[in-house]
Amino acid sequence: MTDMFEDVEYTDPAKAYEDAGHELTIISTERKEIQGKQGEVSVQVDQTIDQVDPDDFDVLFIPGGFSPDILRADDRVVEFAKKMVYQEKPVFAICHGPQILITADVLKGRNITGFKSIQVDLKLAGANVFDEPVVVCGGNLVTSRQPDDLPVFIEESKKLLKQGVTTSV
Repeated sequence: MTDMFEDVEYTDPAKAYEDAGHELTIISTERKEIQGKQGEVSVQVDQTIDQVDPDDFDVLFIPGGFSPDILRADDRVVEFAKKMVYQEKPVFAICHGPQILITADVLKGRNITGFKSIQVDLKLAGANVFDEPVVVCGGNLVTSRQPDDLPVFIEESKKLLKQGVTTSV
């Protein structure tokens, strides 16, 4: 996650995951305080992308906003996401979050949704795109379109979580 994440797309799921006993680790390209797009939330980065290994995490959560578009320009972030998908670990992405997965080239044949403006991009990446509040694919990919979809996004992603799981953001 980096600056310009969609505030509520991070805060609501993060609170639900933490309330369920899960630990979140905020990962970014540099260690700093990052700011939400709406200016309502700031979050301290726990570790940089150079300090982490996908093997040390059970789940990847990608909030939307402009953050995913910024991050997908960084090969290290894309490779981290790609490894999480290839290891068949749960990936939760909302709104523009799937942009990182587009760049990672891991969506061919996958069922997915995302914000309206990236749905064509998802199709061009080979995904089967549905304009639904939440789409679960293969038991490890949960996607939603926008903040209005947060309740079902959280519900479906929590179904895949188990106590003691460390979630990277």
